[in-house]
Amino acid sequence: MIKAIQESKGDKIFLICTYVYLSVALLVVLYPLIYILSASISSPQAVNSGQMWLFPKDVTWAGYELVFNNPKIWNGYLNTIIYTLVGTLLNLAVTLPAAYALSRSDFVGRGWFMAFILLTMFFSGGLVPTYLVVKNLGLIDTMGALILPVAASVWNIVVARTFFQSAIPKELQEAAHIDGCTNLKLFWRVVLPLSAPIIAVMALFYGVGHWNSYFPSLIYLNSEDKYPLQMVLRQILVLQEMSAETTGAAISGDIAQAMNSKAETASLIKYGVIVVSTLPIIAVYPFLQRYFVQGVMVGSVKG
Repeated sequence: MIKAIQESKGDKIFLICTYVYLSVALLVVLYPLIYILSASISSPQAVNSGQMWLFPKDVTWAGYELVFNNPKIWNGYLNTIIYTLVGTLLNLAVTLPAAYALSRSDFVGRGWFMAFILLTMFFSGGLVPTYLVVKNLGLIDTMGALILPVAASVWNIVVARTFFQSAIPKELQEAAHIDGCTNLKLFWRVVLPLSAPIIAVMALFYGVGHWNSYFPSLIYLNSEDKYPLQMVLRQILVLQEMSAETTGAAISGDIAQAMNSKAETASLIKYGVIVVSTLPIIAVYPFLQRYFVQGVMVGSVKG
């Protein structure tokens, strides 16, 4: 019978420190989530006064009723879904072929192409030139302004290229060519079916980026009917801050009471929208987790 290896005193101390560190990290990550959930079903007075700091107080579902009855929020939800789906599909259509081409050792000039691509990651054009390009293309106040300028990410291309280099054997490609397979068929029928981990990781990275994005819509969109959900949430936050500043000024009691009520309503909607907007990402992640773990380890082990 094999005896278990006894841990030394130093190992035990290290293990205790690891558990303590992980417990603190868990609390730091978990507390904001619990707070948001509790605040979304607590009265605004309890939240703003600090009485509610962890668990719900004076439970009310008025916030969710306001969220589900607000057409702007549902319109923003629909726009965000469209931006995320179309944008992620375009990202994958650009990133995966580019990464595969750059991973091929027989691709002439791939070093030069890679150098130019990496250059754009360290030295971007900046906000004003990018805005002028989008404007000259006639994309201002269109959905394309939020999708086309971010069609590819240099970092994701590098990650996907590393996966193709390490996970797709060169011998497999050579065998496919011997059997008469063209490069396009090789990529579509052989490489992509074997690349589920990196496809899932890229889809998750791009999807989360599109879902949480609001700054491009702030710059390029003028019509509220095209706003994504995060932009609607920003409007609610700005409304609450403006209401709080106005109620703090020297104004009449009736106006102050009306503005305070408006701020409380915005607070209720704010936490409800945060919960509702994060649910799709939370629901999708468990299905992609195993691929995500494989994908983030790309290139970490050789041989």
